[in-house]
Amino acid sequence: MSIKPSRVHGGPDGLGVPQHDFSTNSNACGPCPVALAAVRQADATRYPDAGYTALRARLAAFHGVDQVRVLPAASASEFIFRITALAAGQGARAVWLPPFSYGDYAQAAAAHGLATVNEPDDAQLLWACEPSSPLGAAQDSLSALADGRQTLLVLDRAYEPLRLSAAPTLTNRQLDSVWQLWTPNKALGLTGVRAAYAIAPLGQEGSAAALEQLCPSWPVGAHGEAMLQAWTSGEAQEWLAASLKTLREWKARQIAACESLGWRCLSSGANFFCAQPALPEGLSLQEALAALRAQGIKLRDTTSFGLPGHVRLGVQPPAVQDALHNAWQQLHLTNS
Repeated sequence: MSIKPSRVHGGPDGLGVPQHDFSTNSNACGPCPVALAAVRQADATRYPDAGYTALRARLAAFHGVDQVRVLPAASASEFIFRITALAAGQGARAVWLPPFSYGDYAQAAAAHGLATVNEPDDAQLLWACEPSSPLGAAQDSLSALADGRQTLLVLDRAYEPLRLSAAPTLTNRQLDSVWQLWTPNKALGLTGVRAAYAIAPLGQEGSAAALEQLCPSWPVGAHGEAMLQAWTSGEAQEWLAASLKTLREWKARQIAACESLGWRCLSSGANFFCAQPALPEGLSLQEALAALRAQGIKLRDTTSFGLPGHVRLGVQPPAVQDALHNAWQQLHLTNS
């Protein structure tokens, strides 16, 4: 009996690695050469320093914060579950989520018995993401959420390094009042390396220490540690800046290609966007996506984000865009 995943994600699935994968938001210009070299050279014969002393120092210097505010994490998803456990242990009863959001926020809340509420003032744990997923847009009411709030507000900044337009909503002062969750593997094009980190708000040393107590030993392995160290280097940041220029050009071309198929593309400031496809006659969206997947092309159905009838597309190189365009046209011909 096969085991079906309990959550919907992009990337490889039971059919293997898609030949043309629009379903993840990994930097399509990647992998970053300096980060890849660091991962390959990592010494996997030894444990990392259990306290991640050097790594914390580099990440703290990179962000201009005190080292006690930096918490390594096995992945963003691991930290989502860990901070939800902290909130539940501190008496939280409810969580507030953005209207469209990553499924692990709700999954972690359900696992710890937290109700999902419609109003931020009714929750003790709040989630935000900017650029948001799946829309790649500014987070509604984020500034108001960050100001003068004593509850836990976690800002998922997974896509901040892949921002292609607009500016962050929060000021530096506001950022110091929220939890920040960073996952550089997307920006570096190394999503298979599972490592992340969080930055605690100013004055939250007690909560940071409590999260350390909830963490298993060595949450980040040697390869993840090497990637995070490389992330802070000037070479990696220069490569990232250059990749954003390329992604902007590819994105404009990809949107034009989708619109030429009659798709309605939604506004986005990141390296991905959502679209409402013009479906071939007689096919549902799920059937059309399954037909594409059989041809090695994978798109992300956004139903699990709370946005049915749409897909999320990571920006891909022109040749991959053309493969999608031609396959979709063939679907229309086959079903006309």
